[in-house]
Amino acid sequence: MEGAGRHTITLQERKRLVAEGVRQVGTFSDTEIRADTLMGQLLLKGEGLQITELNLETGRLVVEGNFSGIIYVEGQAAMASRKDWRRLWDRLWR
Repeated sequence: MEGAGRHTITLQERKRLVAEGVRQVGTFSDTEIRADTLMGQLLLKGEGLQITELNLETGRLVVEGNFSGIIYVEGQAAMASRKDWRRLWDRLWR
């Protein structure tokens, strides 16, 4: 991953979030997205959330929607199951 060791989050008008330093995206829905970052498990909450860009080689995640919370979760499993990965790819390629 390029820029290894760097983790940033930029939120624009509570409608567009850009995160750098993302390792994986686990479970996701239109109200919640969980991602494993260089700084731990990240939980995004809101309404109408959509992953518009995901590049695990560069660690970049872009999500659009109406955000109500950005939380770092301690003590949670950081890795997604294979089923979660399949759902992510199915959603991205619709």
